[in-house]
Amino acid sequence: MSVDQNRVLVVDDELQIRRFLRISLSSQGFDVIEAENGEQALLRALNDKPDVVLLDLGLPDVDGHDVLCAIRAQSDVPVMVVSVRASEDEKVMALDAGANDYVTKPFGIQELLARVRAVLRYRRQTSGVAKVRRLQAGDLVIDLDDRRITLSGKAVKLTPKEYSVLALLAEFPGRVVTQAQILKDIWGPVHQHDTHYLRIVISRLRQKLGDSSEQSELIQTESGVGYRLMAAEVEDT
Repeated sequence: MSVDQNRVLVVDDELQIRRFLRISLSSQGFDVIEAENGEQALLRALNDKPDVVLLDLGLPDVDGHDVLCAIRAQSDVPVMVVSVRASEDEKVMALDAGANDYVTKPFGIQELLARVRAVLRYRRQTSGVAKVRRLQAGDLVIDLDDRRITLSGKAVKLTPKEYSVLALLAEFPGRVVTQAQILKDIWGPVHQHDTHYLRIVISRLRQKLGDSSEQSELIQTESGVGYRLMAAEVEDT
């Protein structure tokens, strides 16, 4: 494996899917390793040092959620769930357990590759450094240290709740933060199911930040699951 080549662990019990992903990922310069069950997945995730894991949930020996928890207990390697299970509960469970992303089968290979690249960018940005404190998306700058938001050089006034939601999303740029987690952290545990509170705040944030609900390029919605802030870390000047 070359210095710049990222290693991807593909965990799936279906040979055809592993072969398809190996060909697709290898053609993009990835070093691909494979596992066909949960036991192999855990061993390879810990011993072969992949840069990202693509994890199916329907494994023959153990449920993929258990594999995810076992990996996360011993490693911070990014894990992307790739599963036929499409229910909101499955997605929320995986993301709350530490998955970095969730892709439902069948999937478009270009979208999957884009999500892999996004997860790897996030890993590079956060590896061995403090939490992201300053981010930018176009003309929008989020400065968490100074608690200052500017759009085209002009300060954006946010309510305490609006700022808290934006700041929480900014702590995990490019990652999905579940609705339940946002509500628990900002409104408190008793409000984990009061999603209408969050929808109102997200709507106001989009309006103030120039992120129209039709485009939603800055704050992206993962339907029924949570939200993702598409902003990049910037160096202090």
